[in-house]
Amino acid sequence: MKASELRGLSIDDLVAKENDLAEELFKLNFQHGIRPLENTAKLGELKKHIARVKTVVGEKRKMEAAG
Repeated sequence: MKASELRGLSIDDLVAKENDLAEELFKLNFQHGIRPLENTAKLGELKKHIARVKTVVGEKRKMEAAG
């Protein structure tokens, strides 16, 4: 998921997306604690996606505050 794709979404959609990604990350971390994951790179990817979403949300909120 690219930041340019995220910029087309509303803040509410982005927050929902962030919650979904955070839930998925939690589940993967839980599974990884029980047994090793086949694809541990997925954890890093999810963290990056969450960071991108948070960045875009911050940008949008800053633009709204500015006018």
